[in-house]
Amino acid sequence: MFSRPAILPLDADESSRFLPWTVAFMAYLATLALAGAMALAAVTQRFDPGPAASMTVELPPVLPTVGGDAKAAGKTAKTQGASAGNVSQSAAAPKKDSRTATALHLLRATPGIIAAEALERSEVEKLLEPWLGATAKDPDLPLPIIIDVTADRGAKIDTSGLAKRLSAAVPGATLDDHGMWFARLTVFVHSVQLVAGLVVALTCLAAVLTVVYVTLSGLAVHHDIIEMLHVIGAEDGYIARQFQGHALRLGLAGALPGLLMAVLTVELLALTAGRVDSFLLPDVHLTPTQWLALGFVPVAAGAIAMLTARITVMRRLGRMV
Repeated sequence: MFSRPAILPLDADESSRFLPWTVAFMAYLATLALAGAMALAAVTQRFDPGPAASMTVELPPVLPTVGGDAKAAGKTAKTQGASAGNVSQSAAAPKKDSRTATALHLLRATPGIIAAEALERSEVEKLLEPWLGATAKDPDLPLPIIIDVTADRGAKIDTSGLAKRLSAAVPGATLDDHGMWFARLTVFVHSVQLVAGLVVALTCLAAVLTVVYVTLSGLAVHHDIIEMLHVIGAEDGYIARQFQGHALRLGLAGALPGLLMAVLTVELLALTAGRVDSFLLPDVHLTPTQWLALGFVPVAAGAIAMLTARITVMRRLGRMV
């Protein structure tokens, strides 16, 4: 296609000069939309709980009496059968706390609950460290008691009723259903992916309309030459190949820079996101397979331009007398 000399001077057409710029802009938008959809899909897979649903129960920490100092807190602990200063020790060993035992018994007795285990203080400190820093490891800091709950994803657990029973058995206890959070995340990701698909579809439509306009302009400008080619016996397919080869070259010439700019934009966003704590913002890097898929954007752009030009020329020539 590229080795045959072009009979029609299509490169000299004014309408052809802006086509690569238009295709570059559209390829840039399409690549960014696809990259965003892929990154969000990876985030969803990372947080997918799998066949088991996850919930978290939080019990308020044991606090000293209001207005009391460390000595008063020690006396209060003694009246409860504990030694002085045992407040921090009870937080360090949450399983020995009576409230923890009550919550664990209630959870394990609930149908659909597979397992329920209280986290050690070191694990709670690790969870709070991104927000509290080194303060989270202060032994005098009262920390909440966290219970990790694993439930059967297929079981219908009344989380609202379970939360009320926990609150009644252990005042201040709260239940966080991760399954509901993941369901909302999935809906959000699918919505964004739908918008990304709409953006890609609109950019393809805009590219098609642009190629149609450029092709029709070329047919109008070179009408006399096309008529002469018909007189000497040139078939419509030969003339269409002139336009489709021209459209393919312009499409690739615009799509490749557009892809390059999109890649640089994605990498810049990934570099910026890498400076944020990974606990707060998940990794947004794309896999090699995803990059390979994005590499087909220029190929798709060139194919769309080529097919659009051919169809446009064949239909218009079919109407010519």
